[in-house]
Amino acid sequence: MNKFWKNGDPFVWLTGVALMFSLLMIAGLMYLILAKGLIFFWPSDVAELDLKNGGKLMGEIITQEKVPSKADAITDEYRTQLKIGNRDLYGLDFKWVDDEEIESISYPKYAVVLERREWGNMYGFIKEITEDGQVISEGNEESWPILESLIPVYAKIAGEIKSIEKGDIGGINHQIENYRLKIRGLELKGEKNQALTREYESKIKEEEEKYKAEEEKLSVLYKEFTKDKIVMVSVDGREKEMSIGNIVRAFRPNSMNWFQKAYLYTSRAWGFVSEYPREANTEGGVFPAIFGTVLMVIIMSIVVLPFGVLSALYLSEYAKQGTLVRIVRICVNNLAGVPSIVFGVFAVGFFIYGLGHTIDSFFYQEALPNPTFGTGGILWASLTLALLTVPVVIVATEEGLAAVPNEIRHGSLALGATKFETTWKIVIPSAMPSILTGLILAIARATGEVAPLMITGVVKLAPQLPVDGYFPYVHLERKFMHLGFHIYDVGFQSPNVEAAKPMVFTTALLLILIVIALNLTAIVVRNRLKKKYTTSAV
Repeated sequence: MNKFWKNGDPFVWLTGVALMFSLLMIAGLMYLILAKGLIFFWPSDVAELDLKNGGKLMGEIITQEKVPSKADAITDEYRTQLKIGNRDLYGLDFKWVDDEEIESISYPKYAVVLERREWGNMYGFIKEITEDGQVISEGNEESWPILESLIPVYAKIAGEIKSIEKGDIGGINHQIENYRLKIRGLELKGEKNQALTREYESKIKEEEEKYKAEEEKLSVLYKEFTKDKIVMVSVDGREKEMSIGNIVRAFRPNSMNWFQKAYLYTSRAWGFVSEYPREANTEGGVFPAIFGTVLMVIIMSIVVLPFGVLSALYLSEYAKQGTLVRIVRICVNNLAGVPSIVFGVFAVGFFIYGLGHTIDSFFYQEALPNPTFGTGGILWASLTLALLTVPVVIVATEEGLAAVPNEIRHGSLALGATKFETTWKIVIPSAMPSILTGLILAIARATGEVAPLMITGVVKLAPQLPVDGYFPYVHLERKFMHLGFHIYDVGFQSPNVEAAKPMVFTTALLLILIVIALNLTAIVVRNRLKKKYTTSAV
């Protein structure tokens, strides 16, 4: 028996079993996310429920479960969850119905689903469409082709409105603010340059005139945006009039074939990754969150890689090995286990209140008391994650440097190379795979971190992206959106929890895909460098 334990076979089997259970748990988690996330965009059929009490309900059947309050009943009783939409009519999106209350379930072929910019989905039938108060079509079948032709027209108008609000008017406001700050800067410097001040004030008036012209354009577009209206009738006879401009997408899932549903699925999935969020982040897209997540990881990588590599080089190649270096290594290893929120608190005190306020007092006095860098932003969030992940890069780099044979170093020095040349041209290229492995681990951890970001710059909805067409083009002081925080916000802070559940799984799936994409990019680069430098170093 002692021989059985001493040969180590039980521990090999134990390790294998632990690995198997770990893989099974990961596979189960991925299956759950895929099953709940990918189905979100598929247009489900619309069911009409006739109730025994004479009532009617219409919507998408979401799930079925045992009635919790009747779990001890002799026979199992079930209830069905229905997404009834029409929140402006019913005040809720979802409704549970006991199966014993359902008389029959049918699927009306021409039931209409409207995805709206506000108030969520609408389920029902078209009563009529009006233009400037005049009825132009009546009935569900007569009005459907007209509605299909009008939605793209209003989508174009909505795009023009967004272009003016975000582009033209945004640019005008940017210029007005620049001139205002220049005037304020002259006042702070004590310069009484009346001519220059008058010039700036004149330019502000010119921009204000442009603003008025753009407002007039917007007024015309908004009138056109609400010109055509549609009257919908719910399954229980309630009527709702709305502007066709409020409709994002209209479809009749019960009359669609598989290819039509697949096309709609693709369209909705693309909208999810390319559009801006709406309805308290529970609908629409997550493009700003994707952009903010990727940009933050890029900035973090640019910062953490050189600092981590230089620190590891000093500890391994230049520092005199002794007690102090051992203590530093212990501290570096311990830093990897510090809770991320602690780094966030440190960043608030050091980066935001320390460096940020100092930068504002020296370079942005004219903007005070409104902070520029003295508040949360993508720069401080990226630096916080760089601090959080730099121990990983240091440890991985040191392991790579230690694996480089000393004979290679001695050969380089014997041929007349300096220590710096040896380190730069021989040692670092040989350790590059380990360096990039550390970067991959850093990216994987930083992409999913949320706690430190909540106090260093991430927001629920960012009015502007950190990158735009105005100098200096990359605005590192701006707040940003992040997929991890978006999951937290939608899943735990949303006023409409049931409607937000599919968005949580879909966003989680997207975050996993982004982490995989970033890691695969780093792995490809690592393998190419490994092949190149390993060959050249031999």
